[in-house]
Amino acid sequence: VVSRVGGYIDSIYFEENQHVDAGKILVKLDDRDYKIKLAQAQAGRQSALANVNVSESVVSSTAANIATAKANVVAAQAKSEKANKDFARYKNLIKDGSITQQQFDQANADKETANAQLQAMQAQYVAAKKQVNTSQSQVSAASTNISSKTADIDFAKLQLSYTKIDAPATGIISNKNIQVGQLIQPGQSLFAIVNDNSLYVKANFKETQLEKLKEGQLVDVEIDAFPNADLKGYIYNFSPATGAKFSLLPPDNATGNFVKVIQRVPVKIKLDKNKILDKVRPGMSVKVSVHVSE
Repeated sequence: VVSRVGGYIDSIYFEENQHVDAGKILVKLDDRDYKIKLAQAQAGRQSALANVNVSESVVSSTAANIATAKANVVAAQAKSEKANKDFARYKNLIKDGSITQQQFDQANADKETANAQLQAMQAQYVAAKKQVNTSQSQVSAASTNISSKTADIDFAKLQLSYTKIDAPATGIISNKNIQVGQLIQPGQSLFAIVNDNSLYVKANFKETQLEKLKEGQLVDVEIDAFPNADLKGYIYNFSPATGAKFSLLPPDNATGNFVKVIQRVPVKIKLDKNKILDKVRPGMSVKVSVHVSE
């Protein structure tokens, strides 16, 4: 069993050789750093939510500005049209002396002012529309940031959960190499759990014996540690290759220097329920006798 996160061991809830059930919390790390990281992630998400609210308010405000700017353009356009018509009329009147030069100059000035105001209002309208687009982009970016901050929270919660190390399977604790106060690193081996609910025998039969063996055959099992135990089992399956093929340095028979050696094939034997199995430990030596039909 290894740790997924690093930290100082705060508590250990088991002893060497103790039987434990799957899911039982066995080790607790100091989780203060991980709680702080979770709080920081949650604060980051709150800040992102606030930014979204601000951006949405800006969008609403700029949308209102568009309506105002559009109304200003309509009003300025009406003034511009009137001023241009007045100027055109005054231009004809001044030719026959119906108006004074001062009146004509004033009409021209009013026209120029109205046209300038129209251009200004049109520019404000275009700017307001650009501001809305910018604000909407900010809302989109802020919303994406919320997703990122939510992922940060999920990750922080996951890391915090790893500070409690539970038993991945039911079995007996072995090879404990930790103590309270010890600093451990991610991936560090803490202890081992030997699964005592699925004991089996791996018997290495000679290849010349396989002809008479088949799955399901009854097997008598004699345990060296408990010679008087009446233990039964049955052949469960056969290895797909000889034991030599799975060795660290398998033999190479293609060199030309070949000495024929009888190979052995691992055969898995499952054991019937028996009280003696509570005392049996993995690695013990046994002798098996298979009931074969002649």
